[in-house]
Amino acid sequence: MRTPLIAGNWKMHKTVSESVELAKKIRESVAGVKDREILICPVYTSLYAVSGVVKGSNVKLGSQNVFYEEKGAFTGEIAPGMLADSGCSYVIIGHSERRQYFHETDETVNKRMKITFKFNMVPIVCVGEKLEERESGNAFKVIETQVRSGIRELTPEQAKILVIAYEPVWAIGTGKTATPEQAEEVHLFIRNLYSEIYGRGSADIIRILYGGSVKPDNFAKIMSQKNVDGGLVGGAALEADSFIKLIQY
Repeated sequence: MRTPLIAGNWKMHKTVSESVELAKKIRESVAGVKDREILICPVYTSLYAVSGVVKGSNVKLGSQNVFYEEKGAFTGEIAPGMLADSGCSYVIIGHSERRQYFHETDETVNKRMKITFKFNMVPIVCVGEKLEERESGNAFKVIETQVRSGIRELTPEQAKILVIAYEPVWAIGTGKTATPEQAEEVHLFIRNLYSEIYGRGSADIIRILYGGSVKPDNFAKIMSQKNVDGGLVGGAALEADSFIKLIQY
């Protein structure tokens, strides 16, 4: 039985004080939740402060990105050791916005994934197709390339704890959402592909999240699908009420 993971990606929102306030509201409201995992991913400047808020609670802390070197002359980047030291247990890698605006590639996704594991954090690797790729019938080809290239060379142990997030790029921030059936179709494809690469045992264990205009009014139907194991939530994670409703789907 896979434990659902509800992850809030705050993107480039919230000052330190705003982040602390939101984290406190979430922590207090979900204190009794035990059958699912809760994760929040603030901006870098808020990580340490929010870590103090959620420490000892059932809310975990994650980063929105990481660089693939441990240290060095990489102005503006953040090292994995810094994230671990700030209290992070998860790292989002290869989000579609990182790929689109900052030219992330499957190769750099793979490097980031590996160094995240090295520092004992769990990568959440994002994959997904653009609208034109879906409309041209190439969605599965795109996703297969992203999985095979970006998630290669895992150890048997790592292959059991990796998290994958399927985010149809055409549904991010657009208000459009994949139907539950569309989400299930792709999640099943990813799980079967992962089984081909790392074995059925690992494929049955890993969690595959859905991300793409997730909201309280559509999340329960998406979560009812057999191969959907949680959500990577954007806008709806920025307000305590909507994120808590998602957690309590």
